[in-house]
Amino acid sequence: MIGRLHGTLLEKTPPRLLLDCGGVGYEVDVPMSTLYKLPELGRPVTLLTHLAVREDAHQLFGFASAAERDAFRALIRISGVGARIALALLSGLSVDELAQAVAVQDAARLTRVPGIGKKTAERLLLELRGKLGPDLARVAAAAHAGHSDVLQALLALGYSEREAGAAVSRLDADCGVDDGIRQALKILAKA
Repeated sequence: MIGRLHGTLLEKTPPRLLLDCGGVGYEVDVPMSTLYKLPELGRPVTLLTHLAVREDAHQLFGFASAAERDAFRALIRISGVGARIALALLSGLSVDELAQAVAVQDAARLTRVPGIGKKTAERLLLELRGKLGPDLARVAAAAHAGHSDVLQALLALGYSEREAGAAVSRLDADCGVDDGIRQALKILAKA
């Protein structure tokens, strides 16, 4: 219904924004990751949105990127995970970090987000497998090929999920961790 809003940012009251679009003020709930990317008050802003229609309310959720909105939509499709939990997850983890946690089945990473218990984290890991985009498939393949330590090392060095996943997917299946890190760094240096 409402897929995108472009207007002037009037108020920031985390997690809610007030956006003036042609004289109409829209209240939009956003994850903290989107809130940090917003300009100062009075400046123009564009958000991709998701409209949730319930019996008692219509809620509008805004996102800075399509990946965030897609992750939000994947999360709210899971039984027992509502919009508040989905926003909390996207506020506590980037989409890449969430994809990484799903790829390596790291429930502990998800439970660090307030409101996410062990059972919910395990259900999220099970339900989200294969649903967070094409980069997740590459990262998961690398993790299952025995290179999850190399992947973790590259992420710790500050490489993005996409860069690390691409480098690790090009490694030999039988290389060790030390050798894998060296090879991956050489691959990344050439990119």
